[in-house]
Amino acid sequence: MMTELRRELSTFDLTMIAIGSTIGSGIFLTPSAIAGALPNPWLILMVWVLGALMALAGALTFAELGAILPRAGGVYVYLNESYGGLAGFLYGWAYFLVVNTGGVAALSIAFATYFSMLVPIGPAGIPLAAVAGLVIVSVVNILGVRAGGIFSDLFTALKLAAIFGVIVIGLAWGSPAVTDWLSAPAIPGPTGSALALAMVGVLWSYGGWQHATFTAAEAKDPARSVPRALVIGSAAVAAVYLLTMVAYLFLLSPAAMASSPALASDAISRVTGPVGGTLIALAIFISTFGTAGIYTLTAPRIYHAMARDGVFFPKVADVHPRFRTPVFAILLQTAWAIVLVLAWQTFENLISYVVYTDWIFFGLAGSAVFVLRRRRADAVRPFRTPGYPLTPLFFVGMSAWFVVNTFIEKPAQAWAGMLFLALGIPVYFFWKRKRKTS
Repeated sequence: MMTELRRELSTFDLTMIAIGSTIGSGIFLTPSAIAGALPNPWLILMVWVLGALMALAGALTFAELGAILPRAGGVYVYLNESYGGLAGFLYGWAYFLVVNTGGVAALSIAFATYFSMLVPIGPAGIPLAAVAGLVIVSVVNILGVRAGGIFSDLFTALKLAAIFGVIVIGLAWGSPAVTDWLSAPAIPGPTGSALALAMVGVLWSYGGWQHATFTAAEAKDPARSVPRALVIGSAAVAAVYLLTMVAYLFLLSPAAMASSPALASDAISRVTGPVGGTLIALAIFISTFGTAGIYTLTAPRIYHAMARDGVFFPKVADVHPRFRTPVFAILLQTAWAIVLVLAWQTFENLISYVVYTDWIFFGLAGSAVFVLRRRRADAVRPFRTPGYPLTPLFFVGMSAWFVVNTFIEKPAQAWAGMLFLALGIPVYFFWKRKRKTS
């Protein structure tokens, strides 16, 4: 049964996916650690600007790839076409068992934690609430890509409204005098190491815009809508994040940010009192729940594409005859994410090696534009990366810098990721041999 995916997503839907899958837990949970690594307010803003530039360069590069390869699977397709089946498979392998399922599991624990601030479920209830939330978002996305798209649009709009409230409160009722902009304390440890550690949180926060490429096969006009969604989405996220960080610095000093376990709630409570802290907890719950739903909508298309290529469980290639969604791919991802939730149970454990593994493939996918420019020189390109070759060179170079520095600063997580990728190599050849003999 190989029913085709239905083309129903508009440019607006894809843009909301790009924005919604990026703005999740990061802007609420990572600034404290970043302020701890870089207590200077200008350096804090600098790393967020650097992350914005990386995201925009990546979006412009991926926009060209998405325009010439508008198929389900996104990055998997780009790697497959540029470097062969093994590279594409390892991306899908890592995405299924580490990157996306780990991210979904982390988001589910995040939204369950903030849900516990609204409803007294207790610490023991947090994993159960996380699992229940994963089941809900899976059902929504199985019911149809349109239902998933509406879910994405709704929760993205709600989370943007919540973050807009943080920005308005910070800029209108906060004060730049809260932060000492001229005589910040010295950076603890070497500057390069502190910068690399801070970038882990920044890149976790900026990661996600590429999810708009995963659903290209379900876009009404993918050659035009995918590039537009990537560029508009990444630019909008960059503007929102920078304004939010300025608002935080108008409400709390870097030292206060670093010591705060609930930064957004503490920042808003400073102006509005306890009511504001409750409202921001609700906003974070909405944001992370919505992002988990978007990841459940987009990433299963990778596994669907892998199965159609004969390098994953054949059943995952099936599309539901009524809802026209990759139902088994969604169920498989959700089942593994639930396993990770129950096994790790903390946000920090789950994201520790996700970002490292993800950016290995980000850099490889970005470099695919050079390969395809040469290999498909005569292909029609509805979108060309502005500033080529400097734009993709910047993106690939910064990705490599981040991966190398993370390997140095966090060797345990890096080695775990590398070992996991190595295990995928024999699995790939098993599937490939099985396909030849079947």
